[in-house]
Amino acid sequence: MVDSLTKQKEEMAKFQETEMLKHLDLKYKNEIIRSMEWLGEKDDTIFMGQAVKYSGNAMYNTTKTISDDKKIELPVFEDVQMGMSLGMAYEGFVPITCYPRFDFLICATNQLVNHLDKISIISEGQFQPRVIIRTSIGSRIPLDAGEQHTQDHTQAFKNLLKRVDVVVLDESEDIFPAFKHAYEREPKSKYDSLVTLLIEWGDHYNAKR
Repeated sequence: MVDSLTKQKEEMAKFQETEMLKHLDLKYKNEIIRSMEWLGEKDDTIFMGQAVKYSGNAMYNTTKTISDDKKIELPVFEDVQMGMSLGMAYEGFVPITCYPRFDFLICATNQLVNHLDKISIISEGQFQPRVIIRTSIGSRIPLDAGEQHTQDHTQAFKNLLKRVDVVVLDESEDIFPAFKHAYEREPKSKYDSLVTLLIEWGDHYNAKR
């Protein structure tokens, strides 16, 4: 009897939380969508990653208004994806390369740390590719995806990356200016990096004003 009552209370709490989320002004998510649409209007941008073209994760809902002609759907090969992003940037594109969970951006660390972060130094300033990297700290509400899908590795990446601009999108009002700056900023020297890592909060998609 006690177990049954406890279960009913838990189910009611989940229902109430779901109903509450329906009525929130989801400004955080909407600002990401606005930023993606703005980027999608540029002739040189291309969106790459898992579930950019087909539904499969929460990040998909922030790119579904973008024309499919601007998207390259990729399988789960994170390091290859980062290498492809670098190659596309060499060819004059501005890739928006999407990693739905921060935990698996770790798998692209080789390309990100050893190549993208250092290419301006290695090439003596001949190459300054512009790449916009999107990732998200996995949500725990309403469903906790588990330890291997919800970690915040921001500080670790700040320690690893010497030139890549690492930006955490804590507030809704930070989002559009951050993406706009990532696309428009100019190098301060020939050794400057034009790569930006933007870190989103998955829990904010459906609960942040």
